[in-house]
Amino acid sequence: MKEQTKKAVILTADRFEDMELFFPLFRLLEMGWYVDVAAPNKKEISGEHGYTFNPTITIDEVNPDNYDLLIIPGGFPDGAPATVRKIKKAQDITKSFFERNKLVASICHGPWTLASADVINGRRLTSYWHDGVPEDIKAAGGKWEDKEVVVDGNLITSRWPMDLPAFMREIVKKVEKLK
Repeated sequence: MKEQTKKAVILTADRFEDMELFFPLFRLLEMGWYVDVAAPNKKEISGEHGYTFNPTITIDEVNPDNYDLLIIPGGFPDGAPATVRKIKKAQDITKSFFERNKLVASICHGPWTLASADVINGRRLTSYWHDGVPEDIKAAGGKWEDKEVVVDGNLITSRWPMDLPAFMREIVKKVEKLK
């Protein structure tokens, strides 16, 4: 009998950070994972550096019970992260992952959604260090740290694209335990 494929969902929108979307997407695909990229609609979205992507599903179509890993990348402060954090369904998906102690990984401005979903009270995490992200994390009760990667139980966070090697190293460690 074939082993069931693990599944991840990435929540994003137009004006995402290219590397923060593609680096985890490609790494998980290399590992044999099934990955959905969910956005507000299925129209083509663009990254900060010109790469485009067609989302596989909408955020409204995501059933968090179907996934083992949630990834929330960053992007322009007035782009994907600002859009995703305001979507109630994205907040509900995030809450569901935390309630079930499933793996959540977020980078750069992505932790804004964690703050908006009110799931980080008492949790250690990091994020981009400007644009009010640390302040929003602290206001939501999170303990912000300026480190390339912070792991707090099922939560993995990093600051920006240059931290992607550390971010993915920690994600890979966690997902290998899911087998």
